[in-house]
Amino acid sequence: MVTRFKQLSYENLNDFIFGSARTPVTFKNGMVIGGGFVYPELNFTLPTMLITKDSMPEIIKEYKSIVDDACKRAKELYSSGIVVEVELMPPTTYNPLWGIEITKVVRDIMYEYEAKHGLKSVLRITPVDIREDKHSPHMWHGSHWDAIMETFQGCAKAGAELLSIESIGGKNLHDEAIMYCEIDKSLFSLGILGAKDMARLWKEIKGIADDTGTIPAGDTACGFANTAMVLANKGYIPKVFAAVVRVISSVRSMIAIEEGAKGPHKDCGYEGVYVKAITGIPISAEGKSSACAHLSPVGNIAACVADLWSNESVQNVKLLGGPAPTVSMEQLIYDCRLMNKATETGKQNALLLRDLFCESDSKYDPQAYVLRPDVVIDISKEIIKEDTPFMRSKVAGLAAVKALRKAIYENKLIVDSKEIAWLDTMESRLEEVPDDEEAFVYEMMEKDFSGKMNPEKYDLKTR
Repeated sequence: MVTRFKQLSYENLNDFIFGSARTPVTFKNGMVIGGGFVYPELNFTLPTMLITKDSMPEIIKEYKSIVDDACKRAKELYSSGIVVEVELMPPTTYNPLWGIEITKVVRDIMYEYEAKHGLKSVLRITPVDIREDKHSPHMWHGSHWDAIMETFQGCAKAGAELLSIESIGGKNLHDEAIMYCEIDKSLFSLGILGAKDMARLWKEIKGIADDTGTIPAGDTACGFANTAMVLANKGYIPKVFAAVVRVISSVRSMIAIEEGAKGPHKDCGYEGVYVKAITGIPISAEGKSSACAHLSPVGNIAACVADLWSNESVQNVKLLGGPAPTVSMEQLIYDCRLMNKATETGKQNALLLRDLFCESDSKYDPQAYVLRPDVVIDISKEIIKEDTPFMRSKVAGLAAVKALRKAIYENKLIVDSKEIAWLDTMESRLEEVPDDEEAFVYEMMEKDFSGKMNPEKYDLKTR
């Protein structure tokens, strides 16, 4: 049954803080995510190498080395628990047996460290979304869909406790929306196509989790909002546009929880702060420690309400200090120690640290400003007034524009003067979007999508 959240989980700003979630996630080994403690979540990937049937023995050896060294360092630093995420590469999702084998060898090493050294751990598996491959027949059936589901099923049975994905329903069209800064097309991609896809996808993932005794964790709008963020940081598009896209994307990501996901929401979904504010689930977040994968303007503020603290994805390359994933593990553990010590020494200290995280970033970039806990709660109140993902997405965009304009007027936010006019442009275009969802769909379908989307793959009908 779909749950439509109609009220915030956090009315009191002082309860909206790192390490604490309204609905914590508990594991068989006693670890609790969102129960008052922030754990590190290590994310890593392979160095540049081919992934083929012949190279699989070397691939497995690489994964074993990464996890063994990272667990060893966690033990040496007296970490009480860790989360490891394996983001499967495309070949290891196209070939589910490869992804399943990787999952098993990684989890076996983690089990060994738990049994021998008391290092508790949880494994998150994230198959890559291959469904917008031009050879994929449909978003919800066919060979590509089947490969993803087989990967989830097999990896869950092989030891992965958390099931996640960076789903991309509507991404091809959204890339075009970002390129030309068309906020209505972004709204269509996220609030119609993305929302429609999330509902179908997460109903299926929830079923697999129920069958395997695992936890459907959450999705991320990485392919949408993070793409906008990276382009904005390079000066290709306005930062205010990327900030508004981020807020709109929160509605799409929340649908996973409405379909039964329990969290923790995935790290690269910075919109997770909105998901947590509304649903109460724990979230994973990343900031300064994710610079190994991409630069961002949200290095500190991302930690404000994190329940897991992650590093994005780091290649297994050799640094002076050791393998890069091991270095990331150390950095994450030290960051978590600070947050946990603040909590341990009293709520006022924890709130002080949260607010320092916030104030150190929020003034310098609109993408950071929309992640302020107070701004998140204010905008979330507007989002939940609506009933459908489409209208919630539209309201989210308008509320984000209003919040940014107010912050600029009150000198709480530094924005290049050339970008301010974009707030008016986005507001005007969003207000022109009809409240009638069907009318909006037909309006958008009549536009020239330059071959970026096949309506039949989403069961959409043209007039």
